[in-house]
Amino acid sequence: MGGFFGVVSKYDCVGDLYYGTDYHSHLGTKRGGLAVTNGSGRIIRRIHDISNAQFRSKFDSDINDFDGNTGIGIISDYEDQPLIIASHLGTYAIATVGKINNLDDLSKRAFRSGYSHFSEMSGGELNPTELVATLINRKDSIVEGIQFAQEMIEGSCSILLMVDNCIYAARDFNGRTPVIIGEKDGSFAVTMESSAFPNLEYKHKCDLGSGEIVQITPEMVIQKKAPEQKMQICSFLWVYYGYPSSTYEGINTENVRYRNGELMAENDSEDTELDSVCGIPDSGIGHAIGYSNASKVPYKRAFVKYTPTWPRSFMPQNQKMRNLVARMKLIPIQEIVKNQRLLFCDDSIVRGTQLRDTVDRLIERGAKTVHMRSACPPLVFGCKFLNFSRSRSDLDLVARRAIDKLEGRSVTEPETLKEYTKTGCEKYNKMLDEIREELKLGTLKYQTLESLIEAIGLPKEKLCTYCWDGCEG
Repeated sequence: MGGFFGVVSKYDCVGDLYYGTDYHSHLGTKRGGLAVTNGSGRIIRRIHDISNAQFRSKFDSDINDFDGNTGIGIISDYEDQPLIIASHLGTYAIATVGKINNLDDLSKRAFRSGYSHFSEMSGGELNPTELVATLINRKDSIVEGIQFAQEMIEGSCSILLMVDNCIYAARDFNGRTPVIIGEKDGSFAVTMESSAFPNLEYKHKCDLGSGEIVQITPEMVIQKKAPEQKMQICSFLWVYYGYPSSTYEGINTENVRYRNGELMAENDSEDTELDSVCGIPDSGIGHAIGYSNASKVPYKRAFVKYTPTWPRSFMPQNQKMRNLVARMKLIPIQEIVKNQRLLFCDDSIVRGTQLRDTVDRLIERGAKTVHMRSACPPLVFGCKFLNFSRSRSDLDLVARRAIDKLEGRSVTEPETLKEYTKTGCEKYNKMLDEIREELKLGTLKYQTLESLIEAIGLPKEKLCTYCWDGCEG
């Protein structure tokens, strides 16, 4: 998916930028980039491959080359960012987070309107951030250009644009990703993860609204476009990829996971005999603690994560490598597994391949039974609004495989798929039985969408739940 961070200060901003960007490392897998406007007004930029290394280790030697009071940084899934663009609006640096579903159509329109070329990335794709810059440059001001780009893009796109020692920040049109402003004496920062603020001594100032555009200077934050009324923030922030110490729309991620686990336990009517409740590290732990607290079954760590050399939360996009990383970074504790009846909580069940391997390993190490509780409903629809599931084919989802088996064909019709998303109905129960048998689980239950929404605490109309129910809001 990716995440960005920016600073505008009366003082040198490089330290805050470096560490603030690093606090987004759990959101991206491939590229990291920093851009700073130095004292002479020149933009200095560095981009590194971080697919096999931590962000800090790649940029540590660059920090002494930077100086300036304004900067933006990004952790990206696959494209080089920030880009430096020379245009009639001035020379600026730009970084984006989101997913542009109509990228090809927009690029063809650009060609027809006289734009001569785009640079290609190594995979033969266009850099979406370059396309966004092209859309912005079609207007007579930066604010008009950002607004035009947001209106043209199908999907989502949040933007940081640095020019003339200020930053323009814009949240995507439907508010699917958070953009948060913080302040301290003489500085403002903009982030996607509020967890970047406390250790850098920033205080929360505000969350941008859907489609809102602001200009940030060392003295003030100036609203350039008021927010839209509609918001569809991604629910998966609280379930999985949001950092535990982050707060979005005033709601802390870790507290949601505790509440969600408690509700899973309260809704669990099965009389399942258990010795311990365990969480799949890292994002399953909060849900498991909540489940343990409500069920009065002790929480134990059947797996520990080996962080010295396997620290990244997101894993390689190649499935074979994903399976290897999943196995290598989670170490089972034999003494907690052997002869035990274990219930695991995880944030979600996606393809199921890693979970099946995990269950096999637990049984091989002597577990009596392994039960699973998913902190969200079955993933039936692949995300079409954010890039956190960019490499995933809908047909690879374990729920889709179960549906195809039950239907005796490859199902793509949304209405047929939605019949399997209704908790407790006959088709839903048959789908769960198929998944449970494939994964060799004692019991399997998913959180209901209604209880997940209750745990988050926002009205459903303000949440994107597409991957579970196929509703686009």
